[in-house]
Amino acid sequence: MSLYDIPVKTIDGDTITLEQFRGKALLIVNVASRCGFTPQYKGLEDVYRRNKDHLVVLGFPCNQFGRQEPGTDSEIGAFCSANYEVTFPLFAKIDVNGPGAHPLFRYLKSAKRGFLGREAIAWNFTKFLVDVNGQVLRRYGPRRAPEAIEKDLRAGL
Repeated sequence: MSLYDIPVKTIDGDTITLEQFRGKALLIVNVASRCGFTPQYKGLEDVYRRNKDHLVVLGFPCNQFGRQEPGTDSEIGAFCSANYEVTFPLFAKIDVNGPGAHPLFRYLKSAKRGFLGREAIAWNFTKFLVDVNGQVLRRYGPRRAPEAIEKDLRAGL
């Protein structure tokens, strides 16, 4: 199975696959609205707007870390729009760790392990850079700001 075959649910409730993004680099991020890293939404949006001809940022809300994403999908979408003018695709809230981890994040974590070989995601705003062929190139911890990885994003294009 490739990354493009994995079904995901949009924040509006439609089920799609990532096939529609084939040929573009992807920056896949688990996000949260009440996190110390939430201001990264601005950086993610800025990076997306500067590179959107070749890159798509995909945001996956997750409530597994300190219950920092308690809202409904519609509340999350409204928050992102009102506070950060997010235009990149957002998806339905998911789990990224544990037995209920979404298959996309199981795929990403197995392709690129984190610090000290750790597979589990440690916190919100962990980022995965995927090249135009669907290969997972890099994994970034939450402290790595989107602007700081833009050089790698361009290399992945």
